[in-house]
Amino acid sequence: MTKEVRYLAYLLRLWQVDDRGEMIWRASVEMPGAGERRGFASLDDLFEFLAVQTELEDDQDDCT
Repeated sequence: MTKEVRYLAYLLRLWQVDDRGEMIWRASVEMPGAGERRGFASLDDLFEFLAVQTELEDDQDDCT
């Protein structure tokens, strides 16, 4: 069985907000075609999301 090539595309938005005098980054990703948008309170949250989305697992068929 050959591995299916996965392709992920996101529209990424980044902006800064003032949080009690400290400028912090916020982010959102939108999945083109699906119209889904997901927001992140920090870049760490965004990176965690991307890490989970790109993990290679044997049971990938359940994730499509």
